[in-house]
Amino acid sequence: MQKKNTKPVIGRLEKIDFPEFSISNLDAKIDTGAYTSSLHCHHIEPIKSNGEHWVQFILLDPNHPEYEENPFSCPVHKIRKVKSSNGQIQERFTIKRKVRFFGKLRTIELTLTNRSEMKFPVLIGRKFLTDRFLVDVSKKYLTHQDIS
Repeated sequence: MQKKNTKPVIGRLEKIDFPEFSISNLDAKIDTGAYTSSLHCHHIEPIKSNGEHWVQFILLDPNHPEYEENPFSCPVHKIRKVKSSNGQIQERFTIKRKVRFFGKLRTIELTLTNRSEMKFPVLIGRKFLTDRFLVDVSKKYLTHQDIS
């Protein structure tokens, strides 16, 4: 007997909120081929805060409707080597933040990178998706449907 699947189904594109950055309804590409999730930002700089490693950055691009030229800073969770979409290996700062995704507040690990050449400012990878969601690539923006 097969167990009924209770994982919510998400589409290839979804909306995500970053309450700690006061940003809502960002477009996120769901990418089961990527291990980590990433967030578009620029002016990414390491800083020290009370002797700890932090990173300072500015989210999004000036032409994005949610853009504000406010620098944010977060503790560095890790520095991770990531193979980018063009095959190059980059070292990226990784942070952990709260997000509202599919009706729930969750913690996500994000690498910070310049995604200005990409269509979507957020990429959601397998590390966040595994054991939580099923992805239906023929659908998009299921987060705005009635979540039950």
